[in-house]
Amino acid sequence: MRIRDFLARRGWLLAIAFAYLYVFPYFPKIRSANELPRVYLVKAIAEEHAFTIDRGVARWGTTADVSPANGHHYSNKAPGSSMLAAPAYLGVRAVVGEPSLGTSVWLARVVAGIVPMLLFLGLLWGFLARFAPNPAVRQLVLVAYGLGSLAMTYSILFYSHQLGAICVGSAWILGIEVAERRRGLLAMTAAGGLAGAAALVDYQAVFAAVPVAVHVLVKLRAWPRRELVRVIAIAIAGAGVPIAILLAYHAACFGSPWRTGYDASETFAVYHQQGFLGITELRWEAFTGSLVRPDNGLVVLAPWLLLAIPGGVVLARGARMPTGDAVVPGDRGALAVGVAVTAIYLLFISSINFWRGGWQIGPRYITAMLPFLLPAVAALFQELATRRSAEWVARELLGIATGLVVVGVAIYALSSATFPYWPDSLKHPLYDVTFRMLGDDLVAPNLGSAIGISGIAGLVPYLVVVAGLLGASIYRLAGLRGTIAAVAVGLAVLVAYGRFERGGAEADRVYGFVRGAVIER
Repeated sequence: MRIRDFLARRGWLLAIAFAYLYVFPYFPKIRSANELPRVYLVKAIAEEHAFTIDRGVARWGTTADVSPANGHHYSNKAPGSSMLAAPAYLGVRAVVGEPSLGTSVWLARVVAGIVPMLLFLGLLWGFLARFAPNPAVRQLVLVAYGLGSLAMTYSILFYSHQLGAICVGSAWILGIEVAERRRGLLAMTAAGGLAGAAALVDYQAVFAAVPVAVHVLVKLRAWPRRELVRVIAIAIAGAGVPIAILLAYHAACFGSPWRTGYDASETFAVYHQQGFLGITELRWEAFTGSLVRPDNGLVVLAPWLLLAIPGGVVLARGARMPTGDAVVPGDRGALAVGVAVTAIYLLFISSINFWRGGWQIGPRYITAMLPFLLPAVAALFQELATRRSAEWVARELLGIATGLVVVGVAIYALSSATFPYWPDSLKHPLYDVTFRMLGDDLVAPNLGSAIGISGIAGLVPYLVVVAGLLGASIYRLAGLRGTIAAVAVGLAVLVAYGRFERGGAEADRVYGFVRGAVIER
């Protein structure tokens, strides 16, 4: 009975964990510029107790994201994710010897991506209860976030964007709960440490820390002065530790606490060395390319995020029953933080000269924005679910809204299981890479292929779990009719995406390289 109860409450999280661990999209031929320098740094810290990655570069080759300085090679990334993975690497090395490069990549992905994300989803589950007391709503929102957004791609790859989102999002949650006296001062130390760690793992994640700090301070304003001073000092001390580590790393590697690896970069110096983190001027192309273009647009690839717009209205006034009675009170503070963080990141992505970010699935530089949209999405689903039994409009809207979740999960789950590095020269990589690979029976390495089951057949358990979790989550919230409507809407949108411009000689050329990278692993 206890196992059954646990599965009923946390089965969704176990299913997401299974999906994350089942696939291992690793393709040595592409020489991932984002992952290899980070892995080299993991090895350097664990094996040489140094930050220079000369040995990794000499052994496996350089990449565009390696920065030369003072006669040595360094990763041009913020070092936090590598520092997090290094102790686990050292432990494995002590037991079984030096792991291969591929094993090192897998280990780093698990330690610095998958495990933190699973813990974050658990934290979000409790936090979102204030906006959506209905467990079915929270489950669907977290399935959408965990399997149908940038969060999935950058949890299973050794990039730092999702880890940065986890740090700053967790700092927000813990800070609020301390201010509301739901947690003790130890949690405020953790909140400050996580806020500081956001910069240590991903420079741009720190942008969200400003609205977070303001929100927490506003909620703390009713505290007695002595307690207020104490809790602020604790938060600052917590944040100071990772920030000091980051500044010391910069000084040791690049000669100044304020000089980053991007300042020393040569490959993309023309981009990185302009402005602060490449921020120069607003670009309409960057705005539209990051939001609505089919090759990279946030709301094209995860259209359910658009629900945060009407959800913001619900969040401001609170979710209501058909009679007008409140089900959940409004939270304008959470709404203000969501709006502020969104504005900051949209301005950021629209003003950096390297906004496209190379090979990616969606605008990865604004990954840290997504957790702050979840309260509004949850509030909207809560109201629609509350009104579903009494209003036909709510039933239809719920079917459409959940259909948008189907689109996001289909895109991100399938791309993660095939090739989650969409080339930036393609106009429609969903069709020109992901769907084309599936048509050719090509998939990423996975647990099925590890035991000799090749092609899509090896993905069957993964596809069953993802589809089953998504279907069960929608059914639990919207019923059979809503589930049918969601599937119909999702499929209709995915088919409609086929009308976007795609194919051509460039698509064939790039796909030939991708195919070779997948086959020759």
